[in-house]
Amino acid sequence: MTAKPAQESATLVANAVAESVQYQGRKASRQGSEQRRQAILDAAMRIIVREGVRAVRHRAVAAEAEVPLSATTYYFKDINDLITDTFAQFVERSAAHMGQFWSSTEGLLREQVNRLDGSAEARRRLANEIARLAVEYVRQQLLTRREHLLAEQAFQQEALLNPRLHELLRAHRQILLQGVTHFFEVLGSQQAEQDAKLLTAIIVRMEYQGLLDGVDHLDSEEMLAMLKRYMHLVLGL
Repeated sequence: MTAKPAQESATLVANAVAESVQYQGRKASRQGSEQRRQAILDAAMRIIVREGVRAVRHRAVAAEAEVPLSATTYYFKDINDLITDTFAQFVERSAAHMGQFWSSTEGLLREQVNRLDGSAEARRRLANEIARLAVEYVRQQLLTRREHLLAEQAFQQEALLNPRLHELLRAHRQILLQGVTHFFEVLGSQQAEQDAKLLTAIIVRMEYQGLLDGVDHLDSEEMLAMLKRYMHLVLGL
């Protein structure tokens, strides 16, 4: 059986996750109502990023969203529904973003792989380029999606305390893991899923360190050296 191209498989997984997200609160029946509901969820997420999950209260969210208090209690009967749906929207949007990311990067990866001539030097150049791209990915995440990373950290912490978030978190993690797994399949890895889990763990750790230290204090050379070593091991160099 021929494997699906990485772009198709990873993008399909991301799209499937986005479509599978289930919301707990009251559904909006009109476009204007849906816009207000999303504004409430966006406001809750801003509070989470700024102050943490425990700061999410109906009154605080209503003030942040500039809507009447009755609007938040209309759509979300209790604070747990509001928090759960805030993270559900986070997963839905993250899935859409990652679907676009995998769609745009798979062709570039295949082009790099097709240039291999079987020599160790060619594989070394590919490993070094992948490591460089991974470092740049982390930098861009910290520069342009810092709030997303903070929300992700809050999401993972809250899932430890809230069983209702377990499935959402598993789905969220599967998006990245599936994409990286297909990435290694394109490279010809015999242990693609294991390689993907290791690379994902390295990148997540680097993102967390970047959040702590700030992007201006990233040790890019150390990151690059670490990723080069890992990719060299994967490619048998």
